[in-house]
Amino acid sequence: MKVEPRQLKSFLLDTNIINESQFKEIKKRAEKTGQKISDILVAEKFINESNFIKLEAYVLGIPFVDLEEESVPSDILKIIPEPIARTHNIIAFRKTGKDLEVAMLDPEDLQTIDFIKKKAGLKILPRLTTPKSIKNVLQQYQKTLRAEFGDIITTQAKIVGRKEEKIGVIKSIKEKKELGEKENLKKTAEELPVIRIVDTLLKHAILQRSSDIHIEPTEKEVIVRYRIDGILHDAMTLPKQAASGIVARIKVLSNLKLDEHRLPQDGRFKIESEDYKYSIRVSILPIFGGEKIVMRLLSETSKSFSLEELGLRGNTLEDIQLNIRRPVGMTLVTGPTGSGKTTTLYAILEILNTPEVNISTIEDPIEYQIPRINQTQVKAKIGLTFANGLRSLVRQDPDIIMVGEIRDNETASLAINAALTGHLVLSTLHTTNAAGAIPRLLDMKAEPFLISSTLNIIIAQRLIRQFCTDKKPYKLKASEIKNLEEYCDLKKILEILKKEKIAKNSQSFKDIEFYKSKASKECPDGYKGRIGIYEVLSITESIKELIMKGATSDQIQEQAQREGMRTMIEDGFVKAAQGLTSIEEVLRVIKE
Repeated sequence: MKVEPRQLKSFLLDTNIINESQFKEIKKRAEKTGQKISDILVAEKFINESNFIKLEAYVLGIPFVDLEEESVPSDILKIIPEPIARTHNIIAFRKTGKDLEVAMLDPEDLQTIDFIKKKAGLKILPRLTTPKSIKNVLQQYQKTLRAEFGDIITTQAKIVGRKEEKIGVIKSIKEKKELGEKENLKKTAEELPVIRIVDTLLKHAILQRSSDIHIEPTEKEVIVRYRIDGILHDAMTLPKQAASGIVARIKVLSNLKLDEHRLPQDGRFKIESEDYKYSIRVSILPIFGGEKIVMRLLSETSKSFSLEELGLRGNTLEDIQLNIRRPVGMTLVTGPTGSGKTTTLYAILEILNTPEVNISTIEDPIEYQIPRINQTQVKAKIGLTFANGLRSLVRQDPDIIMVGEIRDNETASLAINAALTGHLVLSTLHTTNAAGAIPRLLDMKAEPFLISSTLNIIIAQRLIRQFCTDKKPYKLKASEIKNLEEYCDLKKILEILKKEKIAKNSQSFKDIEFYKSKASKECPDGYKGRIGIYEVLSITESIKELIMKGATSDQIQEQAQREGMRTMIEDGFVKAAQGLTSIEEVLRVIKE
């Protein structure tokens, strides 16, 4: 809330909450530290938070509501979707005719009010409330969601019960066989309750910016988890009897075998509405408790990222831009699953995608469709593997080839030969760092002289969560600095920070200001979205000599660092000192 200091001062003095000198001192502290006057007043116990908000409501002439002990009807609560309610701290709590009363922490958030007005088709009446009131009502969303699932599952149980009763009255074995497991599962998958369960799970996952949905059967229940910004969160627990219907529904959507329960299956389907369009990649794996499902959510309306937006800066960015402009050779991106390798390759393809070049890809899966690029999906069941696809691509007169992943000796050999015979080849490998890509290629029987002749650059990366709107500055304690020395060379990092003009006057690490995450109305855990940390290994003449000698990855890494390569942890510390993320987040990802 934005209450003018003069209004606030007048009210505080009139009500004898503070005197003139106290107000001047608090205002001076607020200007110096960047804190709000209200935060200092509450911290110093001049007034409690609830009374201060009531004061704001009075000064601004906005009605105040206390919902700390209130229970909001579920039909009213659901007018504003839970993710929007959590992100913007806004709750629908009363509806009268065409009027909808909403409780907010910031009634001047006109953009959110206008959005809900258009979405609900109602007149919005803002009311000021407390954070505790918002928290109380937000907890009711889970109860409402459970109730919604409860109604669906109860309906589903009745249908299953009627089916069992029907089967029970069938006398002949022949008639029982005619029902058939496949037909039963298909009917279950097409029943309204099961459709509603799956639709609701997908809808909530999209609203919460999830990248993956995990549906995990256990002995007594089904656990649903969402991966948000790389971290798994429990979303819902469903009764065990819902499992077979959910699995059947997702198999029908993905065009998979309904009656196959012993072997893994992979599929894909699409969902869309006025607000979004997603391609869902499905993996089903038999486990002890049933069949586990993991669904990867790929937005088809996401904008493409530039290399700068992905987190590449300075010399690292310049090295990549220089090497991808070479007409021939190979660029590799390395890292574990989920580290953003394909996104980086797509960002590079966007730069290279001009009318003068022919670009062809072989991928598994095609995550995003890019205009003017010829993208081929791997289909191992019919023999279209990376190797076979790549063999065909080189006959399509390509200038640039992207291979989704080099997994085996044959693909490695074909990719290297393509780079050797006049093509620019982009691909990925699963290695922990940039230097590790070279021994990996050697393990795939690639000849050292071919590797040194074709490799241009290797990019290793991880994804770290970045701060939302708020963060808390702090300086490291001596004990924390000592612990950090186990993971990295702090003297070198200090030199890098000085070179980046982040810590130009700092004599030691204890002088540098870092940040911790701070919960806010938009981000309950203090983070929103992710950014990359990178190390980029350019294949220089000295690195080529090491490759020819069969050097280890450690020896290659050391030489690259002597030549100025910045490691991922060093890049992470730069981003932490810039206030983009925390040291804890950098270490969490590096340790993984």
